[in-house]
Amino acid sequence: MTRREATRGFLALLAGSPALSAQPDRLPDRMPALEEMISLFDFDQVCRRRIQREAYDFVSGGSDDEWTLRRNREAFSKITLRPRMLVDVTRLDLSLTLFGTRVEMPILVAPTGTHSRVHPEGELATARGAGRVKTIMAVSSTSSFPIDRIAKDATGPLWFQLYAGPDAQATRERVENAVAAGCKAVCFTVDAPYYPHRERDLRNRLVRPEVQRELLTARSARRSGEAPASPYGLPQRFTAQLTWSFVDELVSYAKVPVLIKGILTADDARLAVAHGAAGVIVSNHGGRYLDFTPGTIEVLPEIVDAVGAKIPVLIDGGIRRGTDVLKALALGAKAVLIGRPPLWGLGAFGETGVARVLEMLQTELALAMGLAGKPNLAAVDRSLVSVER
Repeated sequence: MTRREATRGFLALLAGSPALSAQPDRLPDRMPALEEMISLFDFDQVCRRRIQREAYDFVSGGSDDEWTLRRNREAFSKITLRPRMLVDVTRLDLSLTLFGTRVEMPILVAPTGTHSRVHPEGELATARGAGRVKTIMAVSSTSSFPIDRIAKDATGPLWFQLYAGPDAQATRERVENAVAAGCKAVCFTVDAPYYPHRERDLRNRLVRPEVQRELLTARSARRSGEAPASPYGLPQRFTAQLTWSFVDELVSYAKVPVLIKGILTADDARLAVAHGAAGVIVSNHGGRYLDFTPGTIEVLPEIVDAVGAKIPVLIDGGIRRGTDVLKALALGAKAVLIGRPPLWGLGAFGETGVARVLEMLQTELALAMGLAGKPNLAAVDRSLVSVER
């Protein structure tokens, strides 16, 4: 054997090594085209190549040890599907109506902030991409563009995600502006009374200016012997002072359905119903606030059971496959929201990438429903799944 033949044989052996092929973070040798994307994870890799590292860490990271970030994905592996055979699935229907809005699939764009970190057109491009597949986009309070500007570009329905503050009047004005811009629902986020400890952002010096100011003020107060403005000098949001009575107030003036986003227990789900919420979103903020909370799919059944048929239950967190969507629907979710994948599509290919991510997940869900013997959403129930305890 010549040296060249030996080298060729070694490289062939290396290329076929299970240890090498199992690496999830392997980046492509070249930048692939949109047509070459075959899963949502491909968009993640291209986005990682195309945007700044600090921006990628901001999108992809979680808080502290990022345990909850991982748990959101791992929890889906404990749920298996139990398909039925010889069912007529020649016609598949994924459409549904949510709070009076007809959409083509139970997959929505979750609210995420500052899309301009990954693409100069930010939420404008995301809204157009979501509109192309006729689904709902929830716009964050921390969007890169004002809600009325996003609404002008949107070709599909919008919801508005609310962070309350900096005071009650400003909060009401923000909600009224969103409704005036055409938003069909308000998603009030309740799981963020304090700013989180995201180590990736801290290392990349991406801590928001207002948080930096509060931290510096707290440090100065401690050095001078004064009491810090917030407990232990922790940067808090306006929501730290709110209780369930605020939901009563919000519902009274919103004029559109109010959903409570960030519910993880049956007790809080029942309180949401009692205080007039039109729906709840089971969410742990994508693992970006309190670490070591359960994966959202793990607590979905108890929350669905707690509210019964009173209000719809939606869910976000770790959804990356059509089978993930199907599992959530089987456990009682009316629809799912996805946060990071649309940002991967946006960072990788702009508006077209957003649309393709959503189309891909829609196609995967349709295929999973067809193979499981479920021709429409009404046919999907808990008999479809088995949950490992």
